[in-house]
Amino acid sequence: MSLTQADKTDAIINAFYDVYNELGYGFIENVYQNALYRELLRRDIPCVAHPKINVYYKDEVVGYYEADIIVYNSVILELKAVTRLSKEHELQLVNYLKATDIEVGLLLNFGPKPEISRKVFSHYYRERLQNNSESASSALSVSKK
Repeated sequence: MSLTQADKTDAIINAFYDVYNELGYGFIENVYQNALYRELLRRDIPCVAHPKINVYYKDEVVGYYEADIIVYNSVILELKAVTRLSKEHELQLVNYLKATDIEVGLLLNFGPKPEISRKVFSHYYRERLQNNSESASSALSVSKK
C-alpha cells in the first residue's frame, strides 16, 4: 500500500514531536538533526541526511544547497533551533523546493515551543514561472528590435 503525502508528513511530524519531547529545548540544531534522523530510521522511514541539492542556471550548475534531511524522497526537512521562525527560514525551504522536483517541505523548529510550517511549491507553479520568464524574454527581444 502506498502512503499519501498526508500520511508521510504525519509520520514525520510524529517523529519530530517524539524527539522534541525527549530532548526538549536548548540544544544546537545539529543535535536535533541527528536525533530526528535516527528516529526516522528507527521507524523504518526512508531518509537521507545532508543531501546536496544542485542549483542550475540555464542547465549549468551554479551552486548547491545542503538540505537537512530528505524523507521518502518526496519531503524536504529544514530544521531550526531558534526562538522563533522567520520569513528567511521559510524562504530557505522554498528555495530548496525550487531547486528540486520535490514539492513538499516541512520547516521544523526545536525552539521554546515546537513549530511546524508546511510549504508546497508545485510543478505547475514552476512551469508557469518558466513560461512567464520565456514570454518576458521574447517580449524583451521583440522590444529591442
